[in-house]
This record gives sequence, C-alpha cells and structure tokens, in this order.
Amino acid sequence: MENAVKLLQDLIALPSVNPAFLPERDPRGGEQRVGEFLAATARRAGLDAEMDEVFPNRANVLIRLLPAGRIRQRVLLAPHMDTVGVSNDEQLCPVRKGGRIYGRGACDTKGSVAAMLAALLALAKATQRPAHTEIILLALVDEENGQTGSRHLVARGFRAELAVVGEPTQLRVVTAHKGDLWLQLETRGLAAHGSRPELGRNAVHLMARIVHLLETGYARQLRKQRHPLLRHATINVGTIAGGRQPNIVPDRCVIRVDRRTVPGERDSAVKEELLRFIRRHGLSASLIDTKSEEPAPPLETDRHLPLVQQFLRCARQSKPAGVDFFTDAGVLAAGGIPSVVFGPGNIAQAHTADEWVAVSQVERAARLLQRFLQTLP
Repeated sequence: MENAVKLLQDLIALPSVNPAFLPERDPRGGEQRVGEFLAATARRAGLDAEMDEVFPNRANVLIRLLPAGRIRQRVLLAPHMDTVGVSNDEQLCPVRKGGRIYGRGACDTKGSVAAMLAALLALAKATQRPAHTEIILLALVDEENGQTGSRHLVARGFRAELAVVGEPTQLRVVTAHKGDLWLQLETRGLAAHGSRPELGRNAVHLMARIVHLLETGYARQLRKQRHPLLRHATINVGTIAGGRQPNIVPDRCVIRVDRRTVPGERDSAVKEELLRFIRRHGLSASLIDTKSEEPAPPLETDRHLPLVQQFLRCARQSKPAGVDFFTDAGVLAAGGIPSVVFGPGNIAQAHTADEWVAVSQVERAARLLQRFLQTLP
C-alpha cells in the first residue's frame, strides 16, 4: 500500500484550509484543488467521479465503484478534505521522516482520504468486485467549521446502509462519539462610577460566580452520569468578555461555553438543566444557543448491525470504541445513515504545528479497508 503514502504526500501538498480560518480570497483556502485531484485520479482508474457543489468552488466529491450486478446496498467511505489553518507554508510541504509523514492534514484527515482512495483503487483493479454493493468514496467539505458538506448530503435525501467516516481513531472502529453544544451565557448588572462601586451591580463578578459553579459543581454533576464508551459529558468555559474600562462598574458580561453531550441527552434538556443549576444557586443569566441552526448530535450506532459487525471482524476488534470529539458521522447518522468512525492517526496530533501520521497506520488502514470492501456481497 505504498500507493496510499504517495497519495497522502500529494494531498498534503495541495492546500485545502477551511476558508473560515483564513482572510477572504486567501489562495490556500478551499477544498477545490484536493477535490479535482481526487476526481482526476479516480477517472484515470476508470471510476465515475461527480462534483456536488456545496459552496461556490467548494464541492463534495463522489467517486463510485459500481457492483457487478444489481445494486442492493450502498457503503460510503466519508473523509473530509478541509484542514484547519497553517502558521507557515512549510506545513504544506509533506516530509517523510522516522516512519512518519508530517504536514497539515496528515492525520486530520488526509491520511484517511489517501487510505480510502487507495483501497478503492485496489478494488477497482481486482478481478472480482462486490456483486450487489455500490461503494462510494464521499470526500466532504467544511467538516472543520460547520459540517456543511455532510449536512448538504443529508438534505439531498442521500441514503446508504453504512458510512465509514474517516477520522484519526488509531485504526479503531468507533461507534459512539460526543455531541457538541456551544452556548452563550450573559449576566446583567448596573453601571456606576468606579469610585462608588457600591452604587452599581458588577456583572463580571456575577459571571465569575457562575463560571466557578460550572467548572466545579456542575462538572461534578456531569461526571456522575457515565456512558459505557464515552465516560461522561463535559463543560468548558472557553471565553469571557465584560466591562468597558476600569473606572466603570460593568453592567454586562458574556461567556461562551462548550458543552459536550453523550447519547441520550437532548440539546433542549441540556439548556434547561444548565439554567436550573444556576438558578438553584441563587444566580441568573440569559442563554443563547450559538449552534441552534446546526445541531451537532452525539453518535451511537448499533454495534450489532450486520455491516458494523463485519467491519469489526475485518479490523479484528472484539468490541467498538468511543471518542470524545465530534465528526460528520453524527450528522450522517442523524440523517438516517448508520455510521462508524475509522482512520489512521491519533487525535492528539490533529491541529498541531507538527501534525503527523505514522506511515504504517496509513498502509494498514488501506489494507484493512480493502479487506472489508472485498467481503461485501
């Protein structure tokens, strides 16, 4: 599977930074170069490739391997093409050293893109292919920001019996991951002159008490409710802003909170729970869901589904795993496509300045995926 490593190096050299993380019209932005490379590579191998535009000049890529006979089921290989930002252009130059490939997107998720494409190309060259399973490599845009690529696919009414979503899982088959809520809490006070603070009501002080409660008592409450694969839900206060200048008692303070949810939790119930907790301690705040139009639900796919069991057997894995981070799998599963997460690399390397993936994992991922695809009917 040396072909997978060459593909990865080619992909890293093609900038595909999510435009949300760049100035407008930055030449490194967008997935179009990667998408065109994937489509051209697939067509040279005799595969059909379709560009499905999501934003102007940003398209999902669908590469199809048709079965020998009538289509009775569909399996998706679904990595994303976009990456987070770069601190310098050296991160766009792939480097192979010490059994690793370094470069932006190496593990998140161009390693998965390369392994999945290599497996599909190998299957296309084989003398036998699945008789009744259509296999589609679905390379998605915008996972790193709003998951618009996967949301677009679901909105089209696209259907499949299984999606294998490419993310760095260290080659573990993942059937559960956490969801994500971004919430904004606001406290209101009363402005006064800084020399007479007793005449005002300090909104920053009120919020400081709320932050302390969330990071202590509320976090402890969440740890009591455990999920078998995901441990427990979490909360993180990520930003705080309040006040205008030192000699004015601040009348407003805002925090933004990341609340990771586990399967079984509903977003509306989580928001009510949070406000109840604050009120129970004699405090109050208003709450806004800053992701209300783009829900990020947790994933929990039935491990007993036949295709999931088949994939676990091919991975020689006795039971599935869970991960803390959110993926396109949550969007696809909520849209009716049973999904698992799988790919080379460790999430600890994702988004880092020296992002890397082990060559051995990329090669093993390609072989494992090819083995799974060859077992499909």
